[in-house]
Amino acid sequence: MNLPSARRPRVDRGTALVGLAAVTRVTAGALLGTSLAVHVGRTGSALEVSLLATAFSLGIILFAPVWGAFADVTGRRKLILVGTGLGATLALTPLFAVDAVANAASATLPVSVDPVWIQVLVRGLYAVFIAGFGPLMLTVASERGGPAGRGKSVGSYNAFTAAGSGAGQFTSGLLLGALVPGDVYLVVAAVSLLATVAVALVDPGDTAPDPDAESLPREIRSRLLPAAGERGHLSTNGLGWLYLGLSARQATVSGVGALMPVYIVATLGLPEAWMGAVLAFNPVSQTALMYYLGGVVDDHGRKPMITLGMAGSAVFGLVAAAAVFAPGGIAAAGVVALGYVTLAVAFSAMWTGSVAFVADVAPENRESELMGLASTARSVGGVVGPLGVGAVATVAGYPTAFVAASVLALGAAAVVSLRVAESRPAVAGAGVATGVPADD
Repeated sequence: MNLPSARRPRVDRGTALVGLAAVTRVTAGALLGTSLAVHVGRTGSALEVSLLATAFSLGIILFAPVWGAFADVTGRRKLILVGTGLGATLALTPLFAVDAVANAASATLPVSVDPVWIQVLVRGLYAVFIAGFGPLMLTVASERGGPAGRGKSVGSYNAFTAAGSGAGQFTSGLLLGALVPGDVYLVVAAVSLLATVAVALVDPGDTAPDPDAESLPREIRSRLLPAAGERGHLSTNGLGWLYLGLSARQATVSGVGALMPVYIVATLGLPEAWMGAVLAFNPVSQTALMYYLGGVVDDHGRKPMITLGMAGSAVFGLVAAAAVFAPGGIAAAGVVALGYVTLAVAFSAMWTGSVAFVADVAPENRESELMGLASTARSVGGVVGPLGVGAVATVAGYPTAFVAASVLALGAAAVVSLRVAESRPAVAGAGVATGVPADD
């Protein structure tokens, strides 16, 4: 039987290219993040490992909304996606000679520069460019689904990104044991370049420039720093409270996740190849869950899935802490894997629901901007979480730090439950308020 013509674009060449771009872009990022964490963790402290995640989150905080606003104002999505992809690949260059770069910096500056700081700087610079990918591609996925199928479309895209994360984390475990650092980063650069080529072949749906934007810098600045009377869109259905919840929940997950590669290898005593396999349980599970839960988000609403996802994220930290009580290596690996499966379910529900929520309430020509702010909100937690959890772990140990971090995700679930109103159009049609200011 032939499918109706309206369905054909969902399985066309463009969809395949979007999937390839998502898989390769996230694979490169996962390879880089995991490899850097293990390399720094071999000689550095838990706090130094956490700084890698903090630097990455800072780059996202500062530039995700900028790239999103720039895309909305200019309509040039492809130009931004290709340009930021090339920038991310070039940002990796110092990693091929970390010691030489550190020595050169030490000779130039009045202080000695530890190679760790070069790795932290590269992680942050990589994020500056990669921040443009997520908000724009989420906007493309959302527009492909339309109001009725937005959850499924976003869930399908998120499944591609989860597959990339799983591939990157699993492969990193194999590469770390077989290659020297410079060769690992060469693989990262090659995959990053492939992602840039893929996105150059995608039609991201460039739009007409905003006719009201007479001055590009002024318009972007007004969007990022709106005046007091121009912030109404941030209160629609409690959008600002959602951003706050995303930040608190991400503090839990980023704080625990930043230390997991070192925790698994150094504290639990598992081989590096096992580490990669255990870390991959989260994104591999997400690959299967994202599309399915996208349908649930469309059928049953955004808010319940967001709330449950945030509460489930707290369980991840508690299960990770419990792994130290496992009787052996295999048992410990099983406990951590269980925690990552739980996190996969929680994140799949929360993020698919959150993206659909943002798309529901976003004003015209501001969707990429608000998607960028959602990434920024998560990244605020990504800055605070690793620093806080790393500091506690340095003083009190990993399990205590993981338990303390879980409290933040529980608080995020409470905020969303109390302050966010449902946005799904079908629910609104049934009499529940939507599109109305409620008060992150």
